[in-house]
Formats: sequence, C-alpha cells, structure tokens
Amino acid sequence: MQTNKLHNIFPFLEWLPQTTGESLKKDLFAGLTGAIIVLPQGVAFAMIAGMPPIYGLYTAMITPIIAALFGSSKHLISGPTTAISIVVFSAVSAYAPPSTAEFVAIALLLTLIAGTIQFVMGLARMGTLVNFISHTVVIGFTAGAAILIAVKQLKYALGLKLPGGMAFHEIFIAIGQHASEINYTVLSVAMVTLGVAIAGKIWIPKWPYMLIAMVVGSVMAYFLGGEAAGITLVGEMPAQLPPFAVPNMDFAMIKDLAPDAFAIALLGLIEAVAIARSIAMHSGQQINGNREFIGQGLSNMVGSFFSCYAGSGSFTRSGVNFTAGAQTPLAAIFAALLLMAVVLFIAPLTAYLPIAAMAGIILFVAYNLIDFKHIREIISVSGRESTVLIITFLSTLFLHLEFAIYIGVIFSLVLFLQRTSTPRVVPMGTMMVKEKEKIVSLIRKKNAKALPNTAVARIDGSIFFGSIGHIQVELDKIAEGKKNILILADGINLVDMAGAEMLVHLAKKKRAEGGGLYLSGLKRPVRQYLLRGTFWKDIGMDNIYDDEMDALKYIRNRMSSSDVA
Repeated sequence: MQTNKLHNIFPFLEWLPQTTGESLKKDLFAGLTGAIIVLPQGVAFAMIAGMPPIYGLYTAMITPIIAALFGSSKHLISGPTTAISIVVFSAVSAYAPPSTAEFVAIALLLTLIAGTIQFVMGLARMGTLVNFISHTVVIGFTAGAAILIAVKQLKYALGLKLPGGMAFHEIFIAIGQHASEINYTVLSVAMVTLGVAIAGKIWIPKWPYMLIAMVVGSVMAYFLGGEAAGITLVGEMPAQLPPFAVPNMDFAMIKDLAPDAFAIALLGLIEAVAIARSIAMHSGQQINGNREFIGQGLSNMVGSFFSCYAGSGSFTRSGVNFTAGAQTPLAAIFAALLLMAVVLFIAPLTAYLPIAAMAGIILFVAYNLIDFKHIREIISVSGRESTVLIITFLSTLFLHLEFAIYIGVIFSLVLFLQRTSTPRVVPMGTMMVKEKEKIVSLIRKKNAKALPNTAVARIDGSIFFGSIGHIQVELDKIAEGKKNILILADGINLVDMAGAEMLVHLAKKKRAEGGGLYLSGLKRPVRQYLLRGTFWKDIGMDNIYDDEMDALKYIRNRMSSSDVA
C-alpha cells in the first residue's frame, strides 16, 4: 500500500527500476534523435510565440524532463508546440511588444498560472474531462492556428516591414498595399528553405531535414549578400543553460491573464492527453489522464522558474520518439540533456540564421499542422461535426484565440448533449408462437407480428433529465393505442431521478388504461438505483424481469380472452 502511494506521488519510481542496459541504449538513441529534431522547432516555435529564439530551446530542455518524471506516458515528449505558442503570442502581445523583456516576463507569469490550473485539475482528478472535448474541435482549432501562423510569417518571407498586431484580413490588405516593396532576394531564401524542407520530408524523412533546410537557407543568404541585400538575421543566441528566475507576481496582471491561462491550460491538456493516447494505441500502454494533468501542470510550473514559456505534448516529437524505439520516459530526459549540450556549442551560429529561412521553416510547420485527411472525413461523414469544425476554424481566424478555444469546447459539449439527449428508441415487433399455450419466441424485428395490445421498444442510451423529453415522445408514438408497453432495457446504462420519475409516470398511465409498463434486462446498476428508491413500488416488482420472454408470458397471461383473440 505504501509503495502504491509513493508511485502515485513519484511515478518515476515505478518505471525507473525496470530500466536495463538494452532499454538505456534504445532510449539514448531516441533521445539523440529528439534533440536534433527539436533544435529548429524550438527556435521556430519561440518566434511564433513572440519570444526570443533561445526561450524555445529553454522550454525544450526543462519542460520534457518534468513531464516525463511525473506523467504517465512512456513516449510523450513535452515542450514548445505550435498551437500553444500562437495562443501565448495572442495573449501576451496585448500587454507588451514581442521579444521585449516585459513580454518575456508576462509570458513566464502566464505559464505559471496555466501550469497551476493544470496541476490543480490533476489533483481534483479531472483527467476524464478531455474526453468531452471533441477531436473535431482540436482539428479545427489547429487548422485555423496553422493558417494564422502562415499568414503572420508572410511579411518575413516577403521582406516587408509591416506593423505587428494586425488581424488576419488586415495582413492581406497590407501586403497588397506594399506589394511593390517585396524583396525578392529575401523571398528566394524563404522559398528555397521551404522547398528543401518539403523535399527532405519526402525523400529523407529519417534525416533532420528541417535542420538541413535551415543550413541551406543560411548558406544561400550568405552568398546573396546577407544583411547588405536586406536579409535580416536572427542574431546570436546566448550559449547558456536556462537561467533561474522567479516570475513577477503582479496580482493585477494575474487577474488579467487568468482567462488566457485557462485557455492555454485546457488546450495543453487536450493536446498532451490526445497525443499520449494516440501513441498508446500502438504501444499498448495504459494512460492515466489525471497523472498526465499533474505532469503537464508541474512541467509548466517548474519551467516558468527556468525561463520556459507554456508547453505541452508534441505530436511530431512524440511520434518520432516512439518510432525511434524509446522504451521509457528516460528518452525524453536524454533528449533534453543532449539539447543542453548541443546549445552550448551551436548557439553562436544562430548569428548567421536568416529570419527569412525561419519563415520558410515555420510555413512548412504550419502546413503540416493541417490534418487534411480528417477534415475531409469529417465533412463527408457528419453534418453536425462539420458545423463544429467550421465554427471553430473561423473563430480561430477572426476572434481572440482563447475565445476560439472556448467556443469550440462549448460546441463540443452541445454536440455531446445532443447525442446523449436523443438516444435511439426503436419499436420492436413480437412474434407469439404457441407451444402448450406458452410464448416461446420473441423476434426483434420492426415488422414482426405483434402481440395484441402490447408495444415493445428498445432504448439504446441513458434515461436522464436531458433525454426524457425525447424518450417520452418516442414511447408515446410506439405505444399509441396499446395498453401494455415492454421496454427492452439492456441498452440502458444509467437512469437518474428524472428518468425514474418518467418511468413511474408511464407505469401509472398504462395502469390507468388497464395495462402496464414492463421492463426486461435491466443492468445491475440501473436495477439497484430503482430498488433503492420507491420507484419499484410504483412500477411494480411483478413488472420487472431479467428476460423478455418471461415478461411477454406474464403479459399474455394477464390479457383477457378478447385481447388474445
């Protein structure tokens, strides 16, 4: 018992003793692969977030270590992500110019608040909440965020000096007005970098093709004249490890940032748990949602003290980690430690990295964020989910991103409630076969020969306050003109107070008509709920059966000879 408690508090004590020499070797290789992949991504994501490039690498150093130690997934790699980065930019740019010290300070405070929210939700065992957020919302939001990212990078790819903070449509108008000022040298660097990244993904997917594309773009910029040709460079990053700094606890700012922090916390949890479960389907691992909440929360809380902005699970890096053969969460830790070593040596080289090349990489990342396959499936299969997808997508483009997340979540819940509040109520036919005056067969077909004065219906879903209106209407249609109604209840998973009262009302109504309400095949929890109250007295114990055949026999025996004739 004591061991289980320790494992709940320190999950790494459960898997750490199980490591072997072979697993360490595989984890080290996977970690090296992850470190190479995150190097260009970290710089790109930091720029999307409005942070100095080094902060993306800081986030890729600290966040994955804490998330690996306290999460539940063996393969999830946390750190900077595109969607979270763009929400951070949207939230913080309202208070300070991007890349300034003030912007960084607010972003770190935002990260601490978001991490605290995630941690508290984990302690409150709210890990199942993400199950109610439709995958369609995530796809729609991510696609919208990808378009926003791409559009915001156009000015860097075109070499235009446009003001920041413009809305989606304003950027296109500004580009049109300044079309004559496009720097085609800058554009060529961006397009070549983008082209190399695309070619690398197609022909050498196992190589660090994004890093190769950045090097090619940098070399090309050098030979085209560099800054003298109008090509702006990223500038040298400090060759240092994440510095410790306590976030500025400005309570007025905490109050202002709370809505944005909640949106980031929710989006981060959705991303992390969805990715962890997606990989777990292939690895066969069981994911603990509450533990993931705690792991993500702690990673952001601790990270905010080490110059990390908000992070979450990365699908790309997690997928590569699994494919590379990672055996334990040590792979994520190795990736972070190796990245620290790499940064100490290569950070000065970023002085030669063109912003246009970074724009090309970010355009490539944005394109790959759009899940065209699932978007086509949603549009072709479900009208309701297509509506949710389109609303979330458009909200992301034209509203503040935190509102887009909330709107998507609200529509997810509406979609969920619509489905649960309209369970299938199917009329079933009865076939009465006489064998020594007994019914021996019930055929579950809509058009089968009916038992006189008896309606049979099957309910597939829960009978609760949200569904009783729909169920009542459907049962009234099925039982119209019939004294008796038999409900095949093996498809009912839950009955609440309102649902039980509806059954009582129906039982009294049918009894007044000279018949009755009968239930068969009740699942144990539903039966126990009805027996705990006084509902069973009003329905009648003689009217509740384990088997539908027994119920039909009882109904037939109660019918008068005129009914049976």
